[in-house]
Amino acid sequence: MMWRLVSCTLCLLVSAQLSQWCVWASAVELDGEVKIEVVYKPEECTQKSKRGDLINVHYDGFLAKDGSQFYCSRSDKTGHPQWFVLGVGQVIKGLDLGMEDMCPGEKRKITVPPGLAFGEKGKDPVPPNATVVFEVEVYSVSRGPRSMEAFKMMDLDEDKSLTKEEVKQYLQLEYEKSGKPRNAAFYEKIMADIFRKSDQDSNGHISAKEYNIYGHDEL
Repeated sequence: MMWRLVSCTLCLLVSAQLSQWCVWASAVELDGEVKIEVVYKPEECTQKSKRGDLINVHYDGFLAKDGSQFYCSRSDKTGHPQWFVLGVGQVIKGLDLGMEDMCPGEKRKITVPPGLAFGEKGKDPVPPNATVVFEVEVYSVSRGPRSMEAFKMMDLDEDKSLTKEEVKQYLQLEYEKSGKPRNAAFYEKIMADIFRKSDQDSNGHISAKEYNIYGHDEL
């Protein structure tokens, strides 16, 4: 009788441990890691992307399961390359991670597990728990726009606040340095969005405090 009790206890312990391992394995499979394949990288790299940089990029999204395409920035809206601040959640976490250290002109294939993409719920047309693949091409990388260095470069009159004209001049210089100058409408669009997100008191200026999205000693 004692042996049977011990055997049953051991079986329950082993079963519980196996269940825990299975749950852990499923979680790892869902979360996983971002896989990066560099398709093309220019010989000269003027500046590598990092968290907080403003980048201009085209990207196509595919389902890893069957290769069907669910997004194409070239056909979305006006078809212009997308711009966003890297590493602050303006795109899915997997892309924020997968596009770090990219050079202007570089192309990558980035495979993102569900936990770093659209998760358990998915997002139409991406189904729940879907691994997705992005083909990415970076056109330009601009310093900031949330670093102390970028703020000082933009603050031409050194009054610790930014005007629309100061921000516009900075953007023009950054894109010209990358060899990809844009028209006035392009800069106006970026500038308007920056002020919409950062000019919290709507006074037409961005203070150092408003500018600092990180909330610590970067500024």
